[in-house]
Amino acid sequence: MTDTAVGSPLAGTVIALADVPDPVFSSQMVGAGVAVRPAPTTGMVDVHSPVSGRILKLHPHAFVVLTEHRKGVLVHVGIDTVTMKGEGFELVAAEKDSVSAGDVVVRYDPAAVAAAGFDDVCPVVVMDSAADSIATPSVGSSVTAGEALFTL
Repeated sequence: MTDTAVGSPLAGTVIALADVPDPVFSSQMVGAGVAVRPAPTTGMVDVHSPVSGRILKLHPHAFVVLTEHRKGVLVHVGIDTVTMKGEGFELVAAEKDSVSAGDVVVRYDPAAVAAAGFDDVCPVVVMDSAADSIATPSVGSSVTAGEALFTL
């Protein structure tokens, strides 16, 4: 099996999951990975698929893409943003769509997330992977959308 690069869903600074202000992510309960603190911007932000595959689950604030190697990669836009019930988010793709790495899946308005009192940090996690099972050399670096965060 060849390594699959997992790209950043948006531009920003890579942080360790341990620094995400949510115990579900910081304890790697969902899986290993990193998070991206979005670069400051105005207007809607495109959130891209980090890998090629099929959209297994899609919500306005989060989605899971299943790779050809049957690995699910979760992108979660913000902490507690599920309570926004889609406000400030726009679906671009649909559940079960095939996507290529870099395709836009959702868009969100950082101002709406901030106005609701939430953090828009974006965890990118390999579902059901063991804690600390992924090398994360990108932590601390600035990335553009699509730039590699880690490999599967």
